[in-house]
Amino acid sequence: MDQLDEISRRTLEHYEHHAEAFFAGTIDHDVSQNIAALLDAITAEPPFTILDLGCGPGRDLKTFASLGHRAIGVDGSENFVQMARAYSGCEVWHQDFLHLDLPSAMFDGIFANASLFHVPSAALPKVLADLHAALKPGGVLFSSNPRGHNEEGWNGARYGSYYDYPTWERYLTAAGFIPLQHYYRPPGLPREQQPWLASVWRRSSVSHRTEDSGN
Repeated sequence: MDQLDEISRRTLEHYEHHAEAFFAGTIDHDVSQNIAALLDAITAEPPFTILDLGCGPGRDLKTFASLGHRAIGVDGSENFVQMARAYSGCEVWHQDFLHLDLPSAMFDGIFANASLFHVPSAALPKVLADLHAALKPGGVLFSSNPRGHNEEGWNGARYGSYYDYPTWERYLTAAGFIPLQHYYRPPGLPREQQPWLASVWRRSSVSHRTEDSGN
């Protein structure tokens, strides 16, 4: 895991050094379509317990809390954790995605907006297994990632993996998730002007934890 940890460390270091600029640049982004996609797919009775995976400075945590849900954030950047706590008033955990320590079957929904694409493909099966285990049976995972043709590597100071939908679906179904829907963003534009792939998944009742994070 040493190489994967180094990838994670360098990517998080970028966010640590640019936390204030990132907050200023993203605070007004409209992700209401994505928030609705997650909440509308949850079949439990509200209020829901929601994990914001890669919560950043807390923009979406604050939205979930304002809608009456119990929102908990997790982020690998200590600066983001502190900012998110202050901005949203929510509980926020400092955890690297490669070493998640999440309660079992706690969450009705997990909101992974522009976060999972930073996970190297070799580590993705374990991360998805961790998220599967953290959801209640029937719980929902939302993800939104920049799409691509299954390439991965460094984009400046940040590492990213850029999947097409069929490949992304293979990873998620292998982890025990059932596909509900997917769409491309921003809405209302030609596909070539929609760089984001959003998808919604339901947790199956079977655990798919794996010791092997490489396949």
